[in-house]
Amino acid sequence: MRLLSVNLGIPHSADYTAADAGVTGIDKRPADGPVAITAPGPRGTGGSGLAGDVVGDLRHHGGDDQAVYAFAREDLDKWEKELGRELPHGVFGENLTTSGLDVNSALIGERWRIGADVVLEVSSARIPCRTFAGWLGERGWVKRFTQWGRPGAYLRVIEPGEVRAGDSIELLYRPEHEVSVSFLFRAYTTEPELLPRILAAGDALDPEARQKALKRIG
Repeated sequence: MRLLSVNLGIPHSADYTAADAGVTGIDKRPADGPVAITAPGPRGTGGSGLAGDVVGDLRHHGGDDQAVYAFAREDLDKWEKELGRELPHGVFGENLTTSGLDVNSALIGERWRIGADVVLEVSSARIPCRTFAGWLGERGWVKRFTQWGRPGAYLRVIEPGEVRAGDSIELLYRPEHEVSVSFLFRAYTTEPELLPRILAAGDALDPEARQKALKRIG
């Protein structure tokens, strides 16, 4: 398992960005050298966990529980065939493009070491939005992405440090519950009846997901 690319957002404005955001950093490009990763702070005040990366919509993105976004190169390759177009590292807005790691089967609370120093914890699943659809420019994109059910993972920073392309990824800890990234995504989107079961992830669960689950229990 290794890191193919570390990607940083290039800020730009577009008519599909959130009205109160002004710009989006979804256009991410591979960094040439090492990139520092630290916990950015709470949602609304902290943006990305990667130095030099841009989060335009701080109300809905960024913060400690969405500090880093990872997506598998194998999934990008699948979409390349499906869409008939080249999809370079970072094009889905991911900070980390991985190889040999089934990102979507990762469990909430699972921890990865990347390189020598950085430890990240899987916290949530990416939910496709209007900005993502506008950026890709594919008809019915949110529905298509949702139906496939492999959204990529958000991670929080447990131990800061530097990462770079080529770093190894090591699985440090895997909890004993069923709540994978894909499971959480399905609970959020196509199978809300699963929401009560995501509470099994315990304290590692994103607070927003916990609120949704508790509301479902009612």
